[in-house]
Amino acid sequence: MKRVFLIVLDSCGVGYEPDAADFGDVGANTLHTCSQSPKFAMPNLISMGLGNLDGVDYLPKTDQPQAALARLQELSRGKDTTIGHWEIAGLVSPQPLPTFPHGFPEEILKPFSEQTGRGVLCNLPYSGTEVIKDYGREHVKTGALIVYTSADSVFQIAAHESIVPPEQLYEYCRIARKLLTGKYGVGRVIARPFEGEWPYTRTSRRHDFSLEPPAKTMLDAIVEAGQDMIAVGKIHDIFAGRGMTEVTYTSGNTDGLAKTLQIADRGFTGLCFVNLVDFDMLYGHRRNPDGYAQALHEFDSWLPQLLAKLGEDDCVMITADHGCDPGYLKHTDHTREYIPMIALGKKIKPVNLGTRAGFCDIAATVTELLGVPYQTPGKSFAAELV
Repeated sequence: MKRVFLIVLDSCGVGYEPDAADFGDVGANTLHTCSQSPKFAMPNLISMGLGNLDGVDYLPKTDQPQAALARLQELSRGKDTTIGHWEIAGLVSPQPLPTFPHGFPEEILKPFSEQTGRGVLCNLPYSGTEVIKDYGREHVKTGALIVYTSADSVFQIAAHESIVPPEQLYEYCRIARKLLTGKYGVGRVIARPFEGEWPYTRTSRRHDFSLEPPAKTMLDAIVEAGQDMIAVGKIHDIFAGRGMTEVTYTSGNTDGLAKTLQIADRGFTGLCFVNLVDFDMLYGHRRNPDGYAQALHEFDSWLPQLLAKLGEDDCVMITADHGCDPGYLKHTDHTREYIPMIALGKKIKPVNLGTRAGFCDIAATVTELLGVPYQTPGKSFAAELV
C-alpha cells in the first residue's frame, strides 16, 4: 500500500468487554445506544458491512459486504484516549495510568500555585460543563484556576478566556505537565478554556499535553522508514508531538473531515492518522445520544467522498479508541468497550475477521501494509486484507 488513512471515531465503542465490571461499565454499548436515536442513519457503512461485526446484531446485515471487518478487544488496563491510541499505535499498557478520585495532593498543587501565581479551585472529579457552572463565577472574581479530574488519568485546567488568555492557559498546562511525572504521571494535562456569561460555554481552543509514549510506536517507525506520518486533529497532542512529519489541527469533526479530503488530494506515501473528537467530547461525555447519532450520520454521509479519492494502492481504516456510551447513566466517563475495525479500498478483500485480542493488531497491519519494519505485540491481518 502507498497510503493508509486511519480514522479514529473517538469513543465509538461497539459493546462492553468481558472485563467491563472492573471498570464499572457492564451493559455499555455506544453504537447500540446511538442506533436507537431517531437521528441515527448510517446507510453507507451498513451497506459495507457494519452490521456484520461481531455483536452488532441490532443493525441490518448484508450478504455482500464491501469492507474487511473485525471487533478488537483492548489488552491495556485502561479506557482512556491516551492508552487507547497508544495501543492502536502498537504499545500495550499493562498498568493503568494514575487516577485521582479524591483530587490531587498538595505536593503537586503547592508548586503549581507557586509557579503559576494563581490559586486553585475545585480539585475534584467533575463534569467539564458542570465544573464551570459551579466554580466559574468564583474563578472570574478571584482569578484562581479551576483544576479538576475525572475517572480518566487527566489533570484539567479550566479558565475564562477574558481572565486567562488561551496561550497563558497553555503555559500553565506546560507547568503542570512538568510537575506530573512518576507516580503522578497522568496521561494528559488538558486546557479547558471557556467564555461568555454564566453558566458559560466551553470554546474549541482546548489543548492536550500528553505523557510521551514510553516506547517506540508505529508513528516513530513510519517516520524512521522515511515515509509521511500526517497527524490530523488531536493526534499530535496524544503522542506528545512525537513520530510525525506534518500536523494539522482541527476545530471539530466537520473541519477534520474537510482537511482529510484536502490531504487525500495530495500525493504522499505513508499514514494519515485522523482523530475526530466531537463524538466523545460533545456527545459521549455529555450523554447526548441524538447529537452522537447525528455526528455518525455526518461521517457516514462524508465517507464516499474520501473513498472516491483513493488510488489503487490506498486503504481506509475506521476504528475507535474506547467507548463513551451517551446512554450510560451510571457515570459520564468513558466506557470499557470493544472497538470496530473497518477497512476499505480497491484491493481490500471483504473478509470478516471476527473478534481479535488487541487494538495493537492495527499497528502491526498498517506497518506491514506500508512495508515498514516494526515490532509490536499485535498480530498483523494484512495477509487477509490484500
